Amino acid sequence: MAYYKQHIFFCTNQRTDGRASCQDHNAQELRDYLKKRVKEAGLAGPRGIRINNAGCLDRCGQGPVLVIYPEETWYQYKTKEDLDEIFEKHVKNNDVVDKHRI
Repeated sequence: MAYYKQHIFFCTNQRTDGRASCQDHNAQELRDYLKKRVKEAGLAGPRGIRINNAGCLDRCGQGPVLVIYPEETWYQYKTKEDLDEIFEKHVKNNDVVDKHRI
């Protein structure tokens, strides 16, 4: 049995060489928002959901991005509303959100 049901990695990388990076789009703030939602829903922790920062996931040009395991589903998001939709549909109901999928 997996330690976590789902593990969600947010790229929060900030590049300093002028190339696009997820942090250019407030990735850390948005990651913190989803982490709070998961905790408030009582879904955080062992056998539940873990939200983590990740270094560069090498998709910053499509950013900001997150990836959910074990499903290996990649998403682009821009707003809290996008994360709300991913949370309600994918995280809670295992339903892929095609319009945000990359």
